[in-house]
Amino acid sequence: MHTSALHSLVHLFEFFPIAFSALLPLINPLGSAIIFLGLVGPADSVVYKRLARRIAVLTVLFLMTVDLVGSLVLTFFGISLPVVEVAGGLVLASMGWRLLNEPDRSVQEPATEAPHSLADLDSRIFYPFTFPITAGPGTVVVTLTLAAHAEQPVLLDGVFNQIGLFLAIAVLCLFVYFAYAYAPTLTRKVSQQTVHGVLRIISFLLLAIGVQIFWRGAEALLLEAFPR
Repeated sequence: MHTSALHSLVHLFEFFPIAFSALLPLINPLGSAIIFLGLVGPADSVVYKRLARRIAVLTVLFLMTVDLVGSLVLTFFGISLPVVEVAGGLVLASMGWRLLNEPDRSVQEPATEAPHSLADLDSRIFYPFTFPITAGPGTVVVTLTLAAHAEQPVLLDGVFNQIGLFLAIAVLCLFVYFAYAYAPTLTRKVSQQTVHGVLRIISFLLLAIGVQIFWRGAEALLLEAFPR
């Protein structure tokens, strides 16, 4: 019994790095923080920390919900993963396109621009701050894939795999909190031109990732409709 439990515990330490490395480039705390900074605009540091805390907690709950019931919901509604990829890719690509074409803010602009109200920012906690900025369609698809991969013939092995996935999500969301809470500080020592340039690059990557996710789903649907 002791050997069996120890063997199952090994699954936790094996699955954690797999889940962490798979989700890290998609959640991308630092890159997402720059987009988050651009959407929030001028605000007090207390506001940034408050938003960061709520977004991090909501992201954990969101991804854990996707992990636990996502496949059941898709099965219930008859939605396949390729369809999720097509729809999610379009959403992500449209957001990347909008940010890519958004005019730059000058250094003096925040002094005359009215900041967003706290109620307005709170209304954006889930969409778009949590989904799709922090955890986008690609993250949802990868989480669903990891959840399916975590299932094992031995129940205890599957449980420890799920714990490893939960820990990976929690650690990444801790990174999200610090990146979002201190987003203004992280960019304070960087020139506005550099910040705008990085934002443009990340916006283009969002667009490209969205197109890639869309095409991957569309390709699967086309192969299903027109088998070779």
